[in-house]
This record gives sequence, structure tokens and C-alpha cells, in this order.
Amino acid sequence: MSHPQLNEFIPPPECPVFEPSWEEFADPFAYINKIRPIAEKTGICKVRPPPDWQPPFACDVDRLKFTPRIQRLNELEAQTRVKLNFLDQIAKFWELQGCTLKIPHVERKILDLYQLNTLVNEEGGFDAVCRERRWTKISVKMGFAPGKAIGSHLRAHYERILYPYNLFQTGSNLPVRPNSRICLYPEEATLTNDTKDKEYTPHDLPQRQSVQPQEICTIARRAKRMRSERRIKSEPGEDCKPRPNLRRRMGPCAAKSEPMRMAVAEIKQEIKEEIPHALPIPMPHDELIDYGEATLNNINKPAGSKVEQYMCLVCGSGSAEDRLLLCDGCDDSYHTFCLIPPLHDVPKGDWRCPKCLAQECGKPPVAFGFEQASRNYTLQAFGDMADSFKSDYFNMPVHMVPTELVEKEFWRLVSTIEEDVTVEYGADIASKEFGSGFPVKNGHFEVTPEDEHYLSSGWNLNNMPVLDSSVLTHITADICGMKLPWLYVGMCFSSFCWHIEDHWSYSINYLHWGEPKTWYGAPGYAAEHLEGVMKKLAPELFQSQPDLLHQLVTIMNPNTLMNNGVPIYRTNQCAGEFVITFPRAYHSGFNQGFNFAEAVNFCTMDWMPIGRNCVEHYRQLSRYCVFSHDEMVCNMAFKAESMEIDLASAVQKEMMVMVQKEQDLREKVNNMGVVQSKQVDYELLQDEERQCYKCRTTCYLSGIACPCSPGKLVCLHHTRDLCSCPLGNRTLHYKFTLDELYPMMAAVKLRAESYRDWLCNVQDILEHKDVKKRGLEELHSLVELAEVGSFPQPSLVDQLRTVTVEAERCAAMAQQLLNGKRQTRYRSGGGKSQSQNELTVEELRSFVKQLDSLPCNIRQAPLLKDLLTRVDDFRQRSEQLLSDDSPSPQELQDLLDVSLGLDVELPQLPLLRERLEQARWLEGVQQASSRPDSLCLDTMRRLIDQGVGLAPHSSVERAMARLQELLTVSEQWEERVLNLMEARPYHSIETLEAALQEVENIPAYLPNCLQLKDIVVKAEDWLHEVETLQLGGRIPVLDSLSELVVRAEGIPVRLDPLNRLEALISDVQTWKESAAKTFLLKNSPYSLLEVLCPRCEVGTGHQRSKSKKAKDTPPISKRALAKLDCLSDVDRALSESKDSASAMATLAEVHQKEMELLLALRASNESKLLPAENCCALSVCVCQKAPSGAMVQCELCRDVYHHGCIGTTADLQPGHAWLCPLCQRSRKPPLDKVLPLLASLQRIRVRLPEGDALRFLIERTVRWQHRVQQACADGMLESVSKAANGKGRVWPRISSHPTQETKTSFYTEHMSIPLQGLGPELEELMVEGFLLQVTLPETEQLYRYLLYKLAPLPSQSPPCGKSTDDEEEEEEEHPSPRESAHHVKNGLSSIKKETVNGKRTKRRKDSSDSSDQHKEKAKKSRKKKCKKSRERSERSEEAKSSCSPSNSSSDHLPSDSEEDFSLCAAPWCREPEGDEVNWVQCDGNCNQWFHQVCVGVSAERAEKEDYVCISCTQPDYDRGK
Repeated sequence: MSHPQLNEFIPPPECPVFEPSWEEFADPFAYINKIRPIAEKTGICKVRPPPDWQPPFACDVDRLKFTPRIQRLNELEAQTRVKLNFLDQIAKFWELQGCTLKIPHVERKILDLYQLNTLVNEEGGFDAVCRERRWTKISVKMGFAPGKAIGSHLRAHYERILYPYNLFQTGSNLPVRPNSRICLYPEEATLTNDTKDKEYTPHDLPQRQSVQPQEICTIARRAKRMRSERRIKSEPGEDCKPRPNLRRRMGPCAAKSEPMRMAVAEIKQEIKEEIPHALPIPMPHDELIDYGEATLNNINKPAGSKVEQYMCLVCGSGSAEDRLLLCDGCDDSYHTFCLIPPLHDVPKGDWRCPKCLAQECGKPPVAFGFEQASRNYTLQAFGDMADSFKSDYFNMPVHMVPTELVEKEFWRLVSTIEEDVTVEYGADIASKEFGSGFPVKNGHFEVTPEDEHYLSSGWNLNNMPVLDSSVLTHITADICGMKLPWLYVGMCFSSFCWHIEDHWSYSINYLHWGEPKTWYGAPGYAAEHLEGVMKKLAPELFQSQPDLLHQLVTIMNPNTLMNNGVPIYRTNQCAGEFVITFPRAYHSGFNQGFNFAEAVNFCTMDWMPIGRNCVEHYRQLSRYCVFSHDEMVCNMAFKAESMEIDLASAVQKEMMVMVQKEQDLREKVNNMGVVQSKQVDYELLQDEERQCYKCRTTCYLSGIACPCSPGKLVCLHHTRDLCSCPLGNRTLHYKFTLDELYPMMAAVKLRAESYRDWLCNVQDILEHKDVKKRGLEELHSLVELAEVGSFPQPSLVDQLRTVTVEAERCAAMAQQLLNGKRQTRYRSGGGKSQSQNELTVEELRSFVKQLDSLPCNIRQAPLLKDLLTRVDDFRQRSEQLLSDDSPSPQELQDLLDVSLGLDVELPQLPLLRERLEQARWLEGVQQASSRPDSLCLDTMRRLIDQGVGLAPHSSVERAMARLQELLTVSEQWEERVLNLMEARPYHSIETLEAALQEVENIPAYLPNCLQLKDIVVKAEDWLHEVETLQLGGRIPVLDSLSELVVRAEGIPVRLDPLNRLEALISDVQTWKESAAKTFLLKNSPYSLLEVLCPRCEVGTGHQRSKSKKAKDTPPISKRALAKLDCLSDVDRALSESKDSASAMATLAEVHQKEMELLLALRASNESKLLPAENCCALSVCVCQKAPSGAMVQCELCRDVYHHGCIGTTADLQPGHAWLCPLCQRSRKPPLDKVLPLLASLQRIRVRLPEGDALRFLIERTVRWQHRVQQACADGMLESVSKAANGKGRVWPRISSHPTQETKTSFYTEHMSIPLQGLGPELEELMVEGFLLQVTLPETEQLYRYLLYKLAPLPSQSPPCGKSTDDEEEEEEEHPSPRESAHHVKNGLSSIKKETVNGKRTKRRKDSSDSSDQHKEKAKKSRKKKCKKSRERSERSEEAKSSCSPSNSSSDHLPSDSEEDFSLCAAPWCREPEGDEVNWVQCDGNCNQWFHQVCVGVSAERAEKEDYVCISCTQPDYDRGK
């Protein structure tokens, strides 16, 4: 057989699951009260204890034996049970007709006869459907496809199976149709298109309805809720013994002798008279019961004649006995042809007459219930059976079956009529007999010390109902299931049906171990809706059992309930978890497999009004109460003084309702006429004795009794229903008088009154009734008062405490926000690590709103509002700045600084920081661009790198583009300029300047370009300096040229004048080498400048002058002397001199210092050689030892030297002056070798210190010559001669005086001029002659002259003694002093004659031969001028000139040739340069040539007038000054 596929089960939503902490888990009722606002919305909830809460399993497994209930799954579901009941009725109907019901198949699906019957009835019945041809419509409604002629099949099946039953139910006769055949034997009728029909086996429900749970708990009353209030009674006339199915024909000797048969015969006659037809006539159930009772009552009537017993009850005839049928139920007789329709054949099985058929089918339905199993189970045996069943059913290990699969399979099985699956469920096992699963005190289970805390745990189901917070504590009786836990042992598919707990109490279920238990629940507010839906969908069940839902025997698919608007929630309860159901919350479920659970009820204070409503509901249903609600309230009122405030408040409300209702009822009863009263202690009565006879309510405060009905009691609501006696005969049995109830209520009120004011205040605060908010301190005081007084309504206290805590938290957070020290709040999500998050603006706004909504004042609220205002202002300013394309960095920074004082998460901050970075970067770019001199490549690269890391923005991108372009151009130019600078050969300055002109437009700092610019500037400066040197008419200084050349080496530019400068320096170097060869001695320690310059330091290292000066010495500038203390000072002064005149002045100053030092040295050396001196203490010579033996005296410094120290005496010739090694500094070349050096230097046209020193040397020489000539002219030499003749000759000393120690003596062997005969002028003249580094004949002549005049004749032999031959040779080699003196005299005479020579003719020197060349020079470049100057110098070197214009020899007299005019005689010569240099010759005695510019004479004056130099006009003029 197949069945239409049912819709797949869709699991309802999950109920809430709570996981309390250890602190929350400590108080069960407090936690349940805490979760109640959430959990009661779903009706059920699941609680997972903390992981370490694992109580030991304490049940006595060995003693636990139970008889489970048998559950056939498809009988549990309401709609399925309705179908089964209908099919059973059809099957019973046809079975009584002697036929077997077979359910046909249509379209290979089993035909749903119940649905077919329902749809036909909805369409108006069989006749209406046939008349209006609605069978196709019905087939479509049943799910068959249209167009296949299914409607005709449905009609045939309906007419064959259901139509006779419906006619029987309605009491109508079957019409006789000539063209139709009504077959009373459905097995004989077949449909050709269908498969073989399935024979239907009735469930025999009436035989399995009398199942009751065992009365295990002797004190339990709760088991009565499982009993059917309608007892099943055995029919007196029913034969309980099995009878064979008789099918017989009645014959004449077939009379029966049993009394029952006789009684039945009598009944037959009555039925025959009353019922004209043999078909069943429908009767109401009451009438059917009355009919059955009447029949049974007539059993004992006397029997009639036996003939009447076998008469046909239809026709009244006993003929045709072979066609006379005997009923197998009542033995009535009927002709087969008298029946309507007539029977053609005798039925094969049992046959019932129409009377028995009406009687059997008219019996009222029996209440449905579970039957008990036939065996007892131990826990292990039941587990083995359960596991075996599940593994066999699913064909897999039990632990591998998914819960979802079990759930879907369960709801499929309960909804099908094709499969009968039977399971067993060990439910409602009393824990008092076998022990609870939790450990209990004084129990058989030994608890370990570490598990002792489970004995007193509030979650121990043995403790929970009797906790102080549970009102069940005040019930004296132990109620199984409510105060004492019940045990439940489940197996797969075993279920508990839809129900609510007794008295609508809470329940809690703990699964100790085993497989999960699946729960379904509906919230309490949907209880009536669920009941209405079930009554609507299965009205037949509720018609027979109005309290069906209280019997725990009916379930309905949650999807069906949800489709009808009932909210359903589910959960899977695993081992170690609690499931809590809330008041009036319907719940059901099933077990996934073998498990062990324990459950109990509990009631809290919030349940009390619900419990009272439940009692009223029970009164309407006439249902037993498990306990008396009023008794519980009174028991609580007795303990008012020790009662908690919250409980007193709840009890007071209950007392007020209870007393007021009792007062009204008593007044009502009194008004009825019941005036008798009696006080009764109801507590001493059994519960059955004090139940209301009418509504089954347990009476406690009062009840009505009547003497006529002893043991019967009714409540005051049903006073009239007790009996028919007058109301005055009835008596009011009361527990308390009203006067006793009022003090009880007053005591409770007094206990609760202490918290009324508190409650009013709290309600005013919480409901915002006060116009003016109260302070936080007042909330604290109210919370403290509630804690001290243990006030009720913990939710209200918690709410107040929550409000207070919230206000404190808000105040603390507000203070922290204001202080900027708010605690860190963590948020996690998206794989991110936990990080600190500030309060968002919206949170701050909502926080401010929260402060406004608080029922109390927070002093920080105004400050927080100000903070919010500042935050809003910050947001506005941020939006303005962020909308600006280029905001100011300072404004952004100021705004960010403002945000530091806002301890709020500002979403604008990241954008502001980004814009700040962008603005700073743009500002940096702008500042760098505004200072191109500092915008280098590295800066640009750094800015670009920084810009790459910035957030994208149009302004940044534009700046980046400009910067990148500038960087590219700059890098290209840097590389190009570097190539220009590193190019070999160097580029011209024009090329570099052209490149610089292009670079100038690049606004960047380019080091290479700047370096190139610096190079160009240096090159230009260098060229300008070179041009200045050439155009100024001044002779350049060598240092300047050298500096220019050195500078040119660091300038990578092609400099055209550089070659000329290098050539000049090369010429100067050549000149210096030539001059050094001319002046310097071999291996001389002196430099050329040191030789040519006057000496700054005179004497040996031990004999240098200490600057002692004669008193008549003219003072010398200290500043000048300080600068010229050494040769380096003189070199520096000469190098720094601007022209030759300043150089000459410097050298003159040094010369003057030299003369002063040397004269002082001469006087010092001469004085220490006096005879009076101690010779042994003297330090002379280079060895600085005492003089001894033959000594040689220097003519210049007058110091004496040992012969051995000076090396050789070859130079000691008579008539020649001997100079010591310190005074003999150079070769002293003749003047004719020196003058060409000066001439060649003038051709080079370069000034250098050596040149200035040489020029000064020559000028000194000329001046000295002039002084010698002047001395001769003035007769100075004649005066020396006269003085010598007058005084006698002054001979030099040849002393021989002993020393103190060695007794030795020394003498000067070489003759020298004695100083005693010389005057100061002659001595100075002679000293200056010796100082000149030029050999002059005048020097030797003057020396010899003075030596001749002042030195004695050699009258004695030298100390060492020489032979005559030697003397002769010496005289031949060296003339005698007389001869020398004679020569000197003659020489000086010639000098004098030349000096007084006549006047020469005036001449003017013009550079006529080169005038044309000078004109061309003015038109050509400097290079050509330098070249021609060099040619001019070369021509000057080639010319032969005389040594000096003042030479005394006629061979050296100046001539008129160009070569004679190479030197200007003026000591202050300016060394003019230019195209044309004019000369003038002195017309005085000297005949020397001068530059016109040097002596201040114009060309016109030189032509017209004579010129006499200053030396000729003023003979005493010293040119050295």
C-alpha cells in the first residue's frame, strides 16, 4: 500500500538558551525571575549550567523497576486519531453486517475515506454531489489530477462503502434503484482499474481504553487526572465468553430455553411494534443509551410464546423458515426478503439485525488513554530494548542517527495511518520509592565530600519546590510530581503530549544522561489559541473528551499549529541541561533515544494570581484540583510576621481577592436562605471528602452540606446543586469566620504596608510621574531601604537597582568623558584583534538622551550637553574644511587640537588627519616651490615619496604631477650640466652661459646648475680680473698672476688668457732662476729675496741686536717695525703693496732698520775688543769662543773670527775688505750683470717681491754712487786725509795681552779700517757700500782710499813670521797700501771730475720707432698687447747697455741709444705702461733719464724748458728716503 506523500516537517524556531555564570547560578529563582521576561515569551527555555556543575547520578538503579506505557504513534496525533476512529466505525458497521472493510486504491494511492466523506458532506451530501456532478471537483480537492475520470471511481467507492453508513447515521431508508446494485459485501465488488484493495484491521480502541497508571505513590492525588471520569460498564446482557460466529436458519425445533433468549424475544416484539423497518434508524446518543437501558431493563420480563420468538419482526410471519435469519446479537428473526434491501443470499459471517446494529454503533465513544505494557523493566533491560529498537529502525548505531532525522521521522509516523509503530515510555515514576537522580540528605547514595554541595543546591529538583522563594513550601502535603520529582525513562519516539502543568505552575526538567529530548512549547498567552485550534481541527475528540488536553494523550503537528497562528518554539535538551516551562505554557515532545530525566513543579510569587485563575478554570471544566489554593494562601497568612515583604505584598493581594470573594459568596448564600453554619476543620478531611460534588473543586474556606446527603459537599458556587431539599435545611461549613479572616488580612497588610511608600516612590521614579526629577542620592536611599527591608517584587527592586546602577554608570561615564579618562571599552569582530574604541557621536547623543530619560538628575548632564554641542560644532567645521579643496594646515591642526578635548570617536578624524597630511604636504610643496634655491632633487624626491603615501586627492595629484615634471626636467638638466662640466676639452664660457639661460627658468635648486653658474661667475670674475690687470696700466704682481692661474685650474672653462698667464709665470720663473744663479752662492742657505732685500736681523744668533739705538737715531714707527721683523713680513708687505712706490717705501723702511741694527752691532763688537776688556770672557766668531791667536776681523760687522773657524784665508788679500760668512750673503755680481736682469723683468711686465727688491737694490746702488760722488765733491775725503795727517795715522790694533787663566793673547792679522778715524757719515757710507749685494769699483776704491789714509804701514812682521820671498810674492800679488791709496786717490779724482762736468744738451726720449706699433696695439686684443710687450722685452734683452748712468768710467757713460733708457732714475718710478711712454733727461749734473709722469713734467714743458732733477737741485737730497 502507498499513501500520498506528506509535507516534510519544518522545525520551529529555537527557544532561548541561557548560560548563567556561577554568581547567577547560585540563586535559581532569582535567575529564573531574571530570564522570565524573555523566556515566558516562548513558553519554554533551556538553561545550561556552568560546565563544572555535574551532580552525581544517585538513583538506585538496582531497585528501579517500572512498567512503561505503550504508545502507538499514529494514535497520538489528533487528526490521525480522528481518521482512525472514523475508519474503525466504518469497519465496525460493515463487520456487524457480516462484511469485511477493504480500503480501495485510486491511482495507486490508498483512498482517504475520511477526507472523501468530509468533502461529500461539505458539498451537501451524496445526492447533491450526484445531482450537481461535483465528483470531479471533489477528486481535485483530494489531490488527484483532473481529466482522468477519477470522479466516477470516487462515486462508486463512496456509494459502495460510505453511503450505506451515512444513511444509517441519518436514519433514512435506502431507496430501491432498479439500475443499481447495492452490495453489502464489499469484498465482492471490485474496480477493474484499481489494484487489490487493502483489508482494514480495526484498532479495537474501545478494548484498550481502560488503562490507568499504577497507584505507586500512596499519598498522590495527581494520578486521578489520568482516570476517565466516565466508567466503562459491562453490558448485563453481553456474553463475555467468546462465541462462535453463527450463521444459521431457524427451524421449528430450534427453540431456545435460556432466559436471556426469552427476554430477547420479548424485546423483539416491542421493536417490531415500534420499528416498522429493519434498517438502522439514527438516534441521538442519549436516546441510544436510553434505548439500550430500556432493553436491558426488560431482560427479566416474562417470556412470551416460543412461536413469537421465531416470527419475522418485519412481516410478523413465521413462514418461509428457510429464509428466516437469526441475529447473532439478539436472536431476533428476519426474512431475507423482508429486509431493505432484501438479501439474496445468507451472509457468510456474523449478522446483526438493525436493532443490534443501532445499539452497537450508538454506543458513546470511550475516552482515549495509554495502555500499560505487559512486563516490568529494569533500567538496563529497558535500555537494551530501546537501543536495539533504534538501531534496528534506522539501521545504524544509535549515536550516529542525526536528531533532525529522528525528528522528521517521528512526525511522519504520527501522521500516517499506514504504519503502526509502537514504543514504550517509562513516565511518571515516583522518585520517592526508587530515589531521585539527584543526591538527597539521608539517602542511600553516599555522597563524596566534593559533591556535598549538590545536596543543598537550589537546582537539585528535590530542593527547588520547597525553597523559601517557592510558595509550594506552604502546602503541607507531599504531592508526587509537584513537590516530589517524577522520573522519566524514554526511548526513541516515546513522547509526551501537549499539556500544561497542574494549576498552571512552572515545571523544570533535568536530563541526567542519555540521548536528547526534543521539546516543543507555546507561550502562556497562546494557550487558549492552541486549545481553539486543536478543537477546530479535531472536534470529534473534544466532543467525547472536553478535557482531552488535560489527559496528556494527544499531540498535534507543530507545523499545523504554526500554520494556524500558534507560536511554537523548540529545543533539544541534552544531558546535563535544564528545560523550564512557564505558567500555562503548553509543551510536548519526544525522546531521541534511551535517556533518563527528572522533573518537578515549582511556583513563585508571580504565579499566585495565575494559580487562582487556574482554579476558576478547573471549576468550569469540573476538574480535580491537586491542592487547595485558598488553603495555601491562608497558611502563608499565618506566617505574616516572618514573611518577606515581597511575599507579604503578593499574599495581601491574594487575601484581598479571597476575602472579598468569600464575603460576597457568604452573603449570597445567606440571602438564599442558608442560615445554619458550622465551623469545620477541613484540613482533617480527606481530599475526596471535601470536593465539590458538582465542580470537583477542593473546598477549604467554606462549603454547603445537607443532612440528606451525608458525605456530599458543594462549594458556595453550587449551593442549589447539592440536593432537592429546601435551602433552609442546608448548613454552611466554614473554616474561618469573616472576623477571623480580617485580622489575618490586616496582619499581611501591615507587613506589606512598610513598603507601600517605597513602592509609590519607586513607581513615581520609574514611571516618570514626578515633574521634578529626584537626585541620584534619593535613588540610593530607596535601594538601600529595599535591601534592608527585603522588599518584594525583586523585579521592581532590580529595576530600581538597575536604574540606579545605570544612573551611576552614566554619571561615572559622563565624568570620565569629561575628564578624558573613560575606561577602555573593547569590541571584537571580523578577525580583528580587540582594540580601544571611543564613544561614537551617535552613542554620545543617545547617551545624552539617556541622561535626559533617566528618572533622576545627573550633575554631569549639562556638561555632557556642552560636550555634544562642541562635538556638533566640530563636525560642522570638519565638514566645511573637508569640503574645501585646499584647507589650511593650521586650521586642520587647530581642529584636530580641538578634538583632543573631545573623548568621543569622531569619524571625521581619519579624514582630517589625511587632509592634514595632504595640506602639510601641499604646504611643504608650496614652500619648497616658493624657495627654488632650496628645492633640491632630494627634496623633490622626498616630497614625491611622501605624496605617494598620501590618500588620493585632486590637489595632491595635481601637485604630484607638477612636482614629478619638475623633477624629471631637473634631473635631465642636472645630468646635462654635469656632462658639460666634465667634458674634455672644456666648453667655452658662451656655451655654458647659454645653458644657464635655459636653466634659469627651472624653479629648483640644482647643485650642478648652481655649480655651473658658480663656475661661469668665477670664469667671468677671472676674466674680468685678467682684463683689469691688463687695462689698468699697472704691472701685475706675480702673486696675483699665480693666484689667477691656480684659480683657473679649478674652473672647468676654456679660458683664453690662461695660456698667456702661464707663459708669464713661466718667464718669471725663468727670470728667478737666472737671478738666483747671478746672486746666490753655491749651497747658499739664503733665498733670492733674502739676499736682495735689506736684512731685518743682523748678527749671529748670540750677537743679534737688542734694538739698542743711538740717541741721535731718528725714531722709526713701532707699527712699521712690528710688521717687518722677519723676511716673511717683508715678503707679505711686498706682495700686498699696490705699486712699486709702496714696495720701495717698505724696502726703504727695512733698509733704515738694517742700517740702525748694523751700526749698533759694529759699535758693540768694536767696544768689546778694547784692551781694557777681559778677553777670556768674550764670545766671538761662529764658535762663540774667546778670541785667541790670529784673528780676522769683518769689515762690516767688526766681529773677529778664528782662522780655523772660517776655513780658508785665501780671501785675505791686502787692500781688500774681508766680510764674515754672515755678512757675505751673495756673489755680489757686478752691476753690469744685474742691470740686464732688471731690464728683462721690465720686459716681462710682472711685479714680484724679488723684482722690487732688485729694483731697490739698484736704486740703493745708484744712490750710494751718488753719495760717494757727492762726498768727493764736498771734500769729505780730503777732510779725512787732513785729519789723518794732523793726528797721525791710526793703525789698527795688533794687541797681545794675556787673559787671566790661559795667559794667551790674540791679534788681528788682516788690516781693517779703524773706526777712530772715520766720521759717522763716512762710516755709514762705507757700511752701506759693504751692504750692497753688487760689486762696484767705487766700493773698492773708497775702501782702499780710507785704508790708505787711516791704516798704518806694515812696519813689523806678522806674528807667525814670513820669509822675504813670501813677502815679495805677496807684494807682487797684492799692491802695497800706498799703491792702493794712490789708485784710490786717482779714482776718486776722476769721480770728482766727472761730477763737475758741464751741462749736457737736453734730450727727449720718444718711442718713435715703436709709435706705429703702439697705435696698432690700441686696436688689438690684450693677447696681442701681451705678445708685443714680450717682444719688446726680448728686444730690450738683446740690446747692450752700460752698467749705470752714473758710472765713473767713460765706457759706462750713458748714450743716446734706446737701450740706455730702460730704467727711470726716479726712486718713486710709477712704471708707467701704455701705447706711448715719454721720457725726459736731467739737464743738471746727473744726466739721468726719467719718465715724465714720474717727475710731473708734461710733454709741452719738456720740449720748451730745461728739466733739472731734485738730486741736482738739492745735493743733500737722499733718494733712499
